[in-house]
Amino acid sequence: MIPGVWSATLPLPDYGRLARHPPRSASRDLLCIIRGMPGYYTEKLSSERLRACYELAPPRTKVYLKAEIEFVIQKTSSSMTILELGCGYGRVLRQLLPRARSVVGIDTSLRSLRMAAEFAGRKGSLHLVAMDAARMGFRDRTFDLTVCIQNGISAFGADQSTLITEAVRVTRSGGAVLFSTYSERFWEERLKWFEIQAEHGLIGEIDYHATGNGVIVCKDGFRATTMDAEGFRNLAAVLRLTPSIIEVDDSSLFCEIAVP
Repeated sequence: MIPGVWSATLPLPDYGRLARHPPRSASRDLLCIIRGMPGYYTEKLSSERLRACYELAPPRTKVYLKAEIEFVIQKTSSSMTILELGCGYGRVLRQLLPRARSVVGIDTSLRSLRMAAEFAGRKGSLHLVAMDAARMGFRDRTFDLTVCIQNGISAFGADQSTLITEAVRVTRSGGAVLFSTYSERFWEERLKWFEIQAEHGLIGEIDYHATGNGVIVCKDGFRATTMDAEGFRNLAAVLRLTPSIIEVDDSSLFCEIAVP
């Protein structure tokens, strides 16, 4: 086995075609393209712990999560090859799989990817890769739709301009890139959800003195920020692109970029 490659049970027969620099182990099932990718979601909030965060979500938050996925589903078709950035344990992947020709999920947590292989379902159209969304190894213009929802633009802790640039790079002309963040209207419900996570020991105790204005800070160093419409427009403007900004369910804010 080549160092950095973890073998699962899901085939990845066409990764060599998708990759800019195909590894000799392209027949492996789950590929780890980049090692040593530290981060809160990689080290402390992955796999079962991440799933618990969603299972503990209060009713209004579950409506938000469902509405967010439903908006993405509206953009899919059965002929598409879809990429999800930060796929976690497969919560969104499982909804996309029946609606696309092929779905690729990337994440920096091998634990989450192992769980996604089971949770999303063992299908030949699902491919999982351990990869940094800010330094993707895919060829240019590979995917029809690239998706990064549930505030990944902020949660990844990566350079946001690089994230959007990479997402546009790997998306085909005529395709679309979708990023989402929290709506300002959802602040109280969002804070309530994070309080529940803290009560169950999934994240650190909330530092209420430092929390506010869209930012949630925990005493263990965790810091959850958001993006606004102007921020999305400024990031897209670097690429000379004009995004569509759509608020969904008074809970999420989507940035949709049509790739020229």
